[in-house]
Amino acid sequence: MGQHGEHRSLVIRAATIAALTLALAAPAASAPNCRLALLLALDVSSSVDAEEDILQRQGLAAALSAPGVRAAFLSTPKPVALAVYEWSGREKQQTLLDWTIIDTSRTLFQSAARLGLSQRQTTEFPTALGHAVGHAATLFAQAPDCDVYILDVSGDGVNNEGFTPKQAYAHFPLDDVIVNGLAIETFGAKAADLSARPGEMAAYYRSQLIKGTSAFVETAKGFDDFERAMERKLIRELSPDIVGHLPQRDN
Repeated sequence: MGQHGEHRSLVIRAATIAALTLALAAPAASAPNCRLALLLALDVSSSVDAEEDILQRQGLAAALSAPGVRAAFLSTPKPVALAVYEWSGREKQQTLLDWTIIDTSRTLFQSAARLGLSQRQTTEFPTALGHAVGHAATLFAQAPDCDVYILDVSGDGVNNEGFTPKQAYAHFPLDDVIVNGLAIETFGAKAADLSARPGEMAAYYRSQLIKGTSAFVETAKGFDDFERAMERKLIRELSPDIVGHLPQRDN
């Protein structure tokens, strides 16, 4: 598909999602149902091999089960809504955990266990980062009514297929969504794109992916470091002191 065809596809898909957002919008309420809707996106593009994928899924499960993360989830009477999907090429996104209200330790542990046992759906597709971001609009349209909406994208490579994240922000209803990144830096023969040199994957995410005045990038030094980086990032995102000062969605 040429550049103009790609642009038309982006506009049509964005318009469809915008209509879905309006159709699913809940009536205005005096108080939101939750303080944060947190959507996590995991990279399963072809640069991620089977061992790395296991480290990513089990690392996420372990991070969600960590005492500090559990305390952050349950730190206020208002719960957090959590959802997770994997992404790779165009139209290659798969929900791993649909929106779940995390209001007890049991619910959090059950969600973590489900994610740790999940299986990737694709292995051979490129890194369509913009499409991954655009897909988030569909899932946020189905999210519960919350104070703040955060998308958290993890990955080890730059966009190499389809439209860019910035094009997605221009066309999809994501204006009130904060986007953070978890940059997985890999080195040597397995390095993906710009991540061949220390710091360049994180720099790419800072310049091309994250969105919002409070947005940030956490860095994992390889997939072996994913669990530590995810735990640190989740605690920061879930902190009541941070969420309480973020701009809130108009209801």
